[in-house]
Amino acid sequence: MRLHFKLTANARDDMGRGASRRLRQDGMVPAVIYGAEKPAVSITIEHNVLSKALANEAFYTSIVDMSIGGVDEQVIIKALQRHPYKPKILHVDFLRVSDKTELRVHIPLHFIGEPAALKAGGVVNHMVNEVEVSCLPKDLPAFIEVDISNMQMDETLHLSHIKLSASLKLVSLVHGNDMSIVSVHVPRAIKEDENAVAEVAAEGAAPADAKKGDAKKADAGAKPDAAKKPDAKKPDAKK
Repeated sequence: MRLHFKLTANARDDMGRGASRRLRQDGMVPAVIYGAEKPAVSITIEHNVLSKALANEAFYTSIVDMSIGGVDEQVIIKALQRHPYKPKILHVDFLRVSDKTELRVHIPLHFIGEPAALKAGGVVNHMVNEVEVSCLPKDLPAFIEVDISNMQMDETLHLSHIKLSASLKLVSLVHGNDMSIVSVHVPRAIKEDENAVAEVAAEGAAPADAKKGDAKKADAGAKPDAAKKPDAKKPDAKK
C-alpha cells in the first residue's frame, strides 16, 4: 500500500544567499518546483515538517501533493542538499508530475528470503541497493522486491532476473547494461584458509613421497656384492 504525502509551502520572492541563510535561521527550507513546461516557482517549507517526511523511505519515490497558497501541485523530489555534518536540510528541488509523462526515478531494492547456502558458510553480497526505472506516475512503486531465497552458492543475480510489471522499465537494461545486483559466495578469508590447508597438506606429502622414491632409486642402483671366492691354496713347497 502506497503512503500519501502532503506538504504545505509558501511562495517566496527574496532570492540570494543572504535570503536563504535567513530562511534557514528561521527554521525554513528554501526549495524550487519546476517542470511540466511551467515556470519554476521558488518556495519555502517548514524544516521540521520536511525532515519528518524525509525520514520515511517511501517519501523519496512518492508523488507528493504540494499546496502553495491554496493551489495544489503534484510533485516528486528530484534533488536534496543536506548540511555536510549537521542534521539540516539546505535545499530541495521538486519536479512537477504529469499523468501522461514518464518519470525516471531511482527505486530502492528490498531483498527478501534467506538462501540455504548461508548455512554452508556463504554470505550475501549486495552490489546494488537501488535501480532507476522509467514509468508513468501512476505505476511508480515505493520499492522493488527481489527474492533471493532460492540462490545457490556462487550464484549471481542480474537486473534481468528482477520480476517487474509490464508498466516498469529498467533504464540500465534498456541501454544494454545487465549489471549484477546480488551474489552468494564463500568469504574470501575462508577460501584462503582452505587453500592454505591444501597447500600445507600437499607440501607435507611431497617429502614423504620423495624419500620413498629416493629409497627405490638407491635399491635399484646398488650393485650386488661380489661373491667371495675361497682363496686358492698354494702348493706346499717341496722341501
